[in-house]
Amino acid sequence: MNNLLPSRREVLLSSGGVLVAGSLKGTVDALSQEVTAAKNPHKDLMFRTTDPRNGEPELTKLVNSWQTPTELFYVRSHAPNPEIEVDQFRLSVEGLVRRPGTFSMADLMKMPSHLTTATLTCAGNRRSEYNSKEYQNVPKVSGVQWEAGTIGNATWEGCQLAAILKRVEVLENAKHVWFEGLDQIQKNSSIIGFGGSIPLEKALVDNGPGAPLLAHQMNGQPLTADHGFPLRMVVPGYIGARSVKWLGKIVVSDRPSPNHYVANAYKIVTKTDPLDWAESGPIYRFPINAAICTPKSGSRLSAGAIELTGYALPTGRSHSQIKDLMISADGGRGWTRGKLIGKKQDFCWQLWTANVQVNSKT
Repeated sequence: MNNLLPSRREVLLSSGGVLVAGSLKGTVDALSQEVTAAKNPHKDLMFRTTDPRNGEPELTKLVNSWQTPTELFYVRSHAPNPEIEVDQFRLSVEGLVRRPGTFSMADLMKMPSHLTTATLTCAGNRRSEYNSKEYQNVPKVSGVQWEAGTIGNATWEGCQLAAILKRVEVLENAKHVWFEGLDQIQKNSSIIGFGGSIPLEKALVDNGPGAPLLAHQMNGQPLTADHGFPLRMVVPGYIGARSVKWLGKIVVSDRPSPNHYVANAYKIVTKTDPLDWAESGPIYRFPINAAICTPKSGSRLSAGAIELTGYALPTGRSHSQIKDLMISADGGRGWTRGKLIGKKQDFCWQLWTANVQVNSKT
């Protein structure tokens, strides 16, 4: 039998005319009682590294549900999970504000709580494909060799970032909002926390599903340690690197964060010389993407009808949704329309299925 599956990059999807290839309801005491559960490791992920913890689910399991169960949600970390005592936790908000201050978890939980369902995806999702034999002429990419599972769609709960910024009164010359994590990453001779930043205009969004949240719940439960317990950012439509976990500090500034993971990493570059890195700006919105999840990559199947399943992610722009999805199993000579599954919702992925006919290789 021959390998008759189309390449994952032969999946084409059309979205908006663009064609691209392949609340916590209890008290702080109640939250503290969840610490033990929050520290439990995920048992349903394939870990690429364990120190720090970097894992993704099997693709066959990932596409079983439009809302990704927490145990199947990918984990991306750059250092060991920090140990944080909830009753001692404080979020600092400073920089270009009139009223800098700190917020305890009790303070944050007294603020109006909001729910949003949003997809997060690692900027390195599918990185291993660049290093595969199929793309020998493509520059190799270093880092965690992810397959296509560093993506997930969850329901998040917390207070809006805009509400916090309103309390501290942002100054007129502010343009960016930085986020700093409480993790401790060894970087050269220094210890740094993971950091991110977003434009002020995005930070001030306070209506609709695109509003950034200071989230303390995921899928109706307190965050696990792997997902940023007790507090993380969730920035709908932006790559996962901007949704900083274990959030400890917010800084309002007139420029993007100087943190390594904004200034030097998570950029799209064509060369790797210092000037090219310096001239390239940070990635914010996630790009359009689609992947075949079943049958498993590398499967060998008989010729005939094959059912494919997968996911498609629209661009992170507001009001961007997948409108149509076409599959080719013969190098583009013929096309099959896929069936979209699940809700059509801003900043969320779309699952899909399609039945294609493949012929034996001659």
